[in-house]
Amino acid sequence: MLLKQGHVYFMSNKYRTTFYIGVTSDLRARVWQHINGEGSEFVKKYHLFDLVLYEYFEDITHAIAREKQLKNWHHDWKVNLIKSVNPEMKDLKDDLE
Repeated sequence: MLLKQGHVYFMSNKYRTTFYIGVTSDLRARVWQHINGEGSEFVKKYHLFDLVLYEYFEDITHAIAREKQLKNWHHDWKVNLIKSVNPEMKDLKDDLE
C-alpha cells in the first residue's frame, strides 16, 4: 500500500505576528493558492502570504496529527519552533523545489 506524503506548513504576514498552520499533500500548489487568494479566508484576511516553516511527512496521517498538535501550541512556542529552523523567519516559498 502506497502512503500519501504530506507537509505541515506555517504561513505568516510580513510582520511575523500572525500565523496560519495547514497541512497539504502538495505544498507548492497550496502556497500558490494562498498567495493568489484561493486558500483559507483566514490567510486572505490577515495577509499571510509568506511561507516561514514546513515539515515533510512520508505519511499524511502523521502530518495531520502534527498539525493538530501545533495548533494547540502557544504563540511563543510556534515562534521558537520557526526560529529553530528559520532563524531570520525569512519567506521560504522561493526555496521550494
